[in-house]
Amino acid sequence: MRYLAPKSASNLFNDFAKWLTARGISLLGSRVLAVRGRKSGEVRTTVVNLFTHEGERYLLAPRGHTQWVRNLRAAGEGELRLGRRTEPFTAIEVEDAAKPPLIRLYLRKWAWETGAFFDGLKADSPEADIVAAAPGFPVFRIITH
Repeated sequence: MRYLAPKSASNLFNDFAKWLTARGISLLGSRVLAVRGRKSGEVRTTVVNLFTHEGERYLLAPRGHTQWVRNLRAAGEGELRLGRRTEPFTAIEVEDAAKPPLIRLYLRKWAWETGAFFDGLKADSPEADIVAAAPGFPVFRIITH
């Protein structure tokens, strides 16, 4: 399974983005994701980029099968936070075949921030390249309660 561990520079950016988002300042759709840890049972938080495609909302993991992805798979639900606003949701993992338009959209919006995690993949990459890469990028459809 594909997983890119964060480096200290990206941790600083993520911590700053999480701090802003927790105070109600969204960076192009950022939210603080809160999900129960699959081993500890404790609520874990991280900053994520929430986006909309054809009226549905999604989360994509540019670093691959991260801890938040594994926790969300196990829990099946979580919360999206922006400032004091908390939105409980259920997560449905998207099949690989349905990911290419979502990956393209994500890259159009956030390549400036996360493009380095896509191994040279770009929003205008050939369809075959995006289809081949899709299993390495977990995507969840978000259904709010």
